[in-house]
Amino acid sequence: MDQFNTLPRRIIVIYLPLACFVFVMLFPFYWMAITAVKPNFQLTDYENYSPFWVVEPTLRHIKYLLFETSYPGWLWNTMLVSVASTVISLFASVLAAYAIERVRFTGARVTGLMIFLAYLVPPSILFIPLAFIVFNVGIFDSKLALILTYPTFLIPFCTWLLMGYFRTIPFELEESALVDGANRWQILTKVVLPLAVPGLISAGIFAFTLSWNEFIYALTFISSSENKTVPVGVLTELVRGDIYEWGALMSGALLGSLPVVILYSFFVDYYVSSMTGAVKE
Repeated sequence: MDQFNTLPRRIIVIYLPLACFVFVMLFPFYWMAITAVKPNFQLTDYENYSPFWVVEPTLRHIKYLLFETSYPGWLWNTMLVSVASTVISLFASVLAAYAIERVRFTGARVTGLMIFLAYLVPPSILFIPLAFIVFNVGIFDSKLALILTYPTFLIPFCTWLLMGYFRTIPFELEESALVDGANRWQILTKVVLPLAVPGLISAGIFAFTLSWNEFIYALTFISSSENKTVPVGVLTELVRGDIYEWGALMSGALLGSLPVVILYSFFVDYYVSSMTGAVKE
């Protein structure tokens, strides 16, 4: 079998596919970075300047984005909406997943399947009835409209993910707690949740990421510039007719992706642990 462990084979089987994967994943970030610091005259002059490199980099686009547009406000709105909707979704998902996997009421499995199927419904279908509700309730063009509508697609996914993780926690721990006189709420808060921290972090990361990148609800329910989120604000405010401010657009996309990257980098160990734990059975 040593013939399969040679250096040429490792290059073809491991290193070359891995290099292609890394290139495909990182090239968009590289393109955003060089476009964000590239002067305007270099963006279209491909005869004198290479599109893959920067000559005389400038911070003019970033300065324009931060000080001459409402981008800081969009960033704050996105952060507020993402954190609030993630907290609400995690709270509801923990209760739903625990009830389905641990209480085992009649129809629990069917309920779990229906929750998962609800996640598969595309937002392009849901935003029409949700828009009707948002208008009638009187929260149109407010951050509250996004905070209350984002859980409609976050809760089903988080519940499905936590169901798989709760399934890996031994029932004997709960039985011992019941013998000691603990009620269901104490079992959930003092036994199950401390053991499910990786699953909670993973579900929170997914919910935060989906909220941060959501576009169609934010475009439909928000009209004023000061209440827009980053995905909508960058596209609608930095594109004027047929004029695309590519430097500011790429600067906004690059800065808008940094919080998610930082979040993943801090909790990557918990994320991997939850993924392996959720599929262990």
